[in-house]
Amino acid sequence: MGLSSKTNLRVRYAETDQMGVVYHSNYLIWFEVGRSELFRVLNLPYTEFEKQGLSLAVVEANCRYRKPAHYDDELTVVTKIETMTSRSITFTYLIYCDERLLTEGKTVHVFLNKEGHLADVRKYEIWQSLQPVFEKQEASIPTPR
Repeated sequence: MGLSSKTNLRVRYAETDQMGVVYHSNYLIWFEVGRSELFRVLNLPYTEFEKQGLSLAVVEANCRYRKPAHYDDELTVVTKIETMTSRSITFTYLIYCDERLLTEGKTVHVFLNKEGHLADVRKYEIWQSLQPVFEKQEASIPTPR
């Protein structure tokens, strides 16, 4: 089980402006596509969180645009879990067209319960599936000397 995934997609005409350049907000949508696919790779589709009364709210998002994407470009979204705690997950994203890095991004999410309050995911059944991800992520952090 890895902590990253790659998702391929093609830029649709509706995602571009009159110049054929991708409109800036679409990158955040593609980040969501990458997150959803990463959870699927980890055998944790987002629907499993919802069934248990959990949601992941975005509390921070940023995007650095390096080069534009255009209509019909084939893109690769690389999504990684940067950090994970029992209350939040931080994802990082790289979007490429061929070998060219177009965009870098990051989103921070918190776990919320059905009432919309901050939740500790360890109190939910899904933690049994998330715990190995958490432990793998913790093991990948170098220890200070």
